[in-house]
Amino acid sequence: MKLVLQEVSKAFGEKKIVKQTSFVFEQGKIYGLLGRNGVGKTTLFNCIAKDVWIDQGEIYLEEAGKKISYDEQDIGYVHTMPHLPEFMTGYEFVRFFIDVNQAKVQNPLPPNAYLEQVGIKSADQHKLIRDYSHGMKNKLQMICVILTEPKVLLLDEPLTSFDVVASYEMKKLILNLKMQTIIVFSTHILQLAQDLCDEIVLLHNHGLQEIKDQDIHAEDFENEIIQLLSDEGGE
Repeated sequence: MKLVLQEVSKAFGEKKIVKQTSFVFEQGKIYGLLGRNGVGKTTLFNCIAKDVWIDQGEIYLEEAGKKISYDEQDIGYVHTMPHLPEFMTGYEFVRFFIDVNQAKVQNPLPPNAYLEQVGIKSADQHKLIRDYSHGMKNKLQMICVILTEPKVLLLDEPLTSFDVVASYEMKKLILNLKMQTIIVFSTHILQLAQDLCDEIVLLHNHGLQEIKDQDIHAEDFENEIIQLLSDEGGE
């Protein structure tokens, strides 16, 4: 399975996000999307998730050489700021999510099994979501991904709010999903990108530029990335 961006353009007035950009993301790899603040990483994710329309070009899935259209249900999107029903408990939310997604969730486990899988302990499972930390809310978003097994997983700054232990647990979850979905996550933490990614993609100068996997662990990797992003041009 591949996620294909073909000659994609998106702008808001005079501000260009991408301009006639093409790129292919493949299943079985984890891609790190790097770019300066405000360059449009979240907007690009919103375009892929069909929350925002592109101005030109095409975004589609490809399998065995055949183009496949997709809809929002095929995309798992873990937002930087989680959108969750804060009047529910974590347990109630997972149970509700399973109920409304019965067509996609086959032979589900009890809600507490998924909560424990992402590190939400029994003492917290029956607390209201409004009392959860930012990191715990992101874990609930990851449960939705685990349950629905989307074709594409977009993670917008997924680990910025986690402590060391929670970050390690989330890394394991992401790696476990790697072979069954196309994973793209945005981050500004170079060390995280080096640890977790098979490939790194820079969003700069209104395009996507691949950093080869053999360069990710080079001694001058950080300097190279900083130099490239410092050369960001404006239009």
